[in-house]
Amino acid sequence: MSGFNLLHLVSQGQPVKLKACGLPSGTCRSKKTWPKTFPEEELRKQLSPMQYHVTQQKGTESAFTGKYTDNKEEGTYHCVCCTAFTGWPSFFDLINKDSVTLTDDFSYGMHRVETTCSQCGAHLGHLFDDGPRPTKKRYCINSASLNFRAKNSPSEEVEASGGAGQSPPSSKNEEL
Repeated sequence: MSGFNLLHLVSQGQPVKLKACGLPSGTCRSKKTWPKTFPEEELRKQLSPMQYHVTQQKGTESAFTGKYTDNKEEGTYHCVCCTAFTGWPSFFDLINKDSVTLTDDFSYGMHRVETTCSQCGAHLGHLFDDGPRPTKKRYCINSASLNFRAKNSPSEEVEASGGAGQSPPSSKNEEL
């Protein structure tokens, strides 16, 4: 059920059937169910205040302020919390579909699709249906949730086979 339909039913006084947590589909996952978990104290030491706010409190960077907003280098982005591969700040597809979890997000009175790291549950950003071809999807990812490894760096060569999101050649990057 979309957020619009849910709000319409509620505003019309119609009974609405919700999951046990009180929210529609997929929004009930707790931090304890992620494959990798970290104590809050460890994350607060490891991450900058903005990184912690974005990844743990589902915050969002201000537009055009992210560290990787204008990055044109080829390479792979990784979750800043657990180093899992994720993608690039605004991209149209994933290298590995299993690296990002998609969840309905009904915050702020609208329906969006939240993207989180499938390994540790860190909030990455949101997925929208207004992206470029070929997928027409736009993964809008906060730079604060990512680390970048340039193509052919020593760690990139070892981990390249399991990547989830990779920046395209610069001609495609400019298209976005």
